Amino acid sequence: MTLDTSFIREVPHITKRYPARSKILNAGEFAKHLFIIKSGAARMWFNKDGKDCTLQFFLEGEPICLYESLLRDESSEFTLETIEPTEVLVFCKEDILEYIASNPMFKDEIMQSIIGKMVNYVHLFLSMQIHTPEQRYAELVKNRPDIIHRIPQRYIASFLGITSVSLSRIRSRKQIL
Repeated sequence: MTLDTSFIREVPHITKRYPARSKILNAGEFAKHLFIIKSGAARMWFNKDGKDCTLQFFLEGEPICLYESLLRDESSEFTLETIEPTEVLVFCKEDILEYIASNPMFKDEIMQSIIGKMVNYVHLFLSMQIHTPEQRYAELVKNRPDIIHRIPQRYIASFLGITSVSLSRIRSRKQIL
């Protein structure tokens, strides 16, 4: 989900560039910033028994924020990492909270963003429980073809909860059909 970016003119921020595979925030750290991707791609992931599990992808125009950490002052359970060279706008927590307090419409927009993320997580959870890997891949192709064409296969496989080998087999079967 993208935010209305009109607040960018009013809220202090900096621009920062990250090389590919750079950590923006490590699991265990506290989120202190809201990021908006200007160019590039990033992902949110967690480590489960030494295995990398991708939960979400972020592309141009999308906000990156671990709201649960930022708003509740809790350490993050997730790592934010760039996938390719990425340029982001960086907003400090205090500046964003001050702007939210003085702009009810922006507060509503942030709430809609949070609700949208929750709905996406519920759909992802249900999909992991009731759909086959082939169905999850077909859903991703239908709903986010930009990810299929841009994100490396190992991250897509991690997002789908399968191995890269399994994803290769699914993709080859889809091309045959």
